[in-house]
Amino acid sequence: MLKGNLAYPEGILDVSIIVVICFDNPLKEHGINFIHDVLIQKKHVALPVSSIIGAYHIATRYLKVSKISAKKVLVGLLVTRSPALYPSIAPELAIDALEYATYYNVESWDGYLISLARSLGTSIIYSLDKELAKVKEVSVVNPFPEEAVKQYHEFIKKVLKS
Repeated sequence: MLKGNLAYPEGILDVSIIVVICFDNPLKEHGINFIHDVLIQKKHVALPVSSIIGAYHIATRYLKVSKISAKKVLVGLLVTRSPALYPSIAPELAIDALEYATYYNVESWDGYLISLARSLGTSIIYSLDKELAKVKEVSVVNPFPEEAVKQYHEFIKKVLKS
């Protein structure tokens, strides 16, 4: 159960928004500002704890961010104990997640975001993931300036090539 004003959040936060704060890149400051507003509930967005764990995996495995650096940033989010942190994945949500993943041919993680959004009465998922846009039940919102996102994608292409 969510505490405070998050009983009816305006949206759900995807792992892609969290990853950007784990290392130096063109979106880092935008990400820090957005997540800060979420943690202090200036923006009423649910931040699944499982997204933080997923951010560690993506940052360290695929983007080769230092494990210690990523852990430090992500633990920093968790120790805030913000009411925005959504702590559990109920079996019912997991079942729905798998249904959405199968039906829409998306990652199971994306299915979970859809399931969570619907269960909390919102349709907004804050994400950089354009794949989610094909799902009719949700609206994907990129909270960052378009030019900064373009610079980020170019930066990531270079990182992945090296």
